[in-house]
Amino acid sequence: MRRVGSRLERAIALEASGELLIEGALFNEALSQLSPSTFVPKGVYRFRTHEAANRHAEDCLVRGMALLALMRE
Repeated sequence: MRRVGSRLERAIALEASGELLIEGALFNEALSQLSPSTFVPKGVYRFRTHEAANRHAEDCLVRGMALLALMRE
């Protein structure tokens, strides 16, 4: 087994620190940047078939790519 990367587990602190607050804010900012890149609006979707789910995902992808192309022009 090969290990890739590492992660430091933070200890649970009784007192809040500014460093952890900054780290949490940066993490939150990074997560908020992911949403526009997926092109799928937030929400819970239920589909009757896999084909319908795939069609929805493709439609969202096409719409998002078209918006990106318009923004880049």
